[in-house]
Amino acid sequence: MDFKATILNEADINRTLVRMSHQIIERNHGTDGLCLIGIRTRGLPLAERIAVNIERICGERVPVGEIDITLYRDDLTETAAVPVIKESSIPFSVVNKTVVLVDDVIFTCRTARAALDAVMELGRPSRVQLAVLIDRGHSELPIKPDFVGKNIPTSLSEVIFVKLTETDGENSVDIYTK
Repeated sequence: MDFKATILNEADINRTLVRMSHQIIERNHGTDGLCLIGIRTRGLPLAERIAVNIERICGERVPVGEIDITLYRDDLTETAAVPVIKESSIPFSVVNKTVVLVDDVIFTCRTARAALDAVMELGRPSRVQLAVLIDRGHSELPIKPDFVGKNIPTSLSEVIFVKLTETDGENSVDIYTK
């Protein structure tokens, strides 16, 4: 793959997450009944960062969990002969809560659909919202994120890489061509 451009640097990512945190608070009229669930792998650090921002803004910490959607994927047999399943960690009830699913990139929306299925198995939230750092288009399902850090229209020959300190040792969003 060939590097094309850096879309967001560390300062851009931080500023974007602060804006998204404000939008989440505003849309939900505060933090009452709010919880964040990061979609493994990079959704968790993004959810944690949003929770820290919300705490700075409102003075209240919202619960954060992590969900592994591997078993809910509709392409499970295409991704690996033996899928690697990691543990989900949601130490709170989602029943009657506003669940904000957090992910790094939305592309075909199939990960978001799998995450919805996984959350519904935990109980019935009052609502589920979706927050993504990058929306690159190409949805194959009628799913649209509620909170978007940046829309980056891409061609199918392009790939977006989100790098976060917690998982990759640096913060950036880069675009590459195949």
